[in-house]
Amino acid sequence: MGQHIPPDYSRGDETTLGGYAAVHGRPPAFDGPDGAAYSADILVDRTGETGEPWGAYLFFVRWSAGTPGLAGHAESEFVARGGTADEARAKLARWPLAEVKQVLDRLVRERGTA
Repeated sequence: MGQHIPPDYSRGDETTLGGYAAVHGRPPAFDGPDGAAYSADILVDRTGETGEPWGAYLFFVRWSAGTPGLAGHAESEFVARGGTADEARAKLARWPLAEVKQVLDRLVRERGTA
């Protein structure tokens, strides 16, 4: 079973992707347009571009209904870029949760499961 940890609002702005994780000590979760629950996280990788060699993208874990477990995932294209991995991650961490949800909805609909 999970443990309830009270939010610490001094750690950030909970309306942003990174701020939510800092305040609540866990990634934010969303209901997808397919009715499934998703958690969102930030991943970074090399872009192959010299000007901005690092890109950050959204990684959504899809949770199974009923018994807790993983049922799949969805990931976006690079949505933030930077000269370092930390810079790219920080840019995406400042995204409002509403924008993160829009990306999730688009990815699920494109997959054709809505």
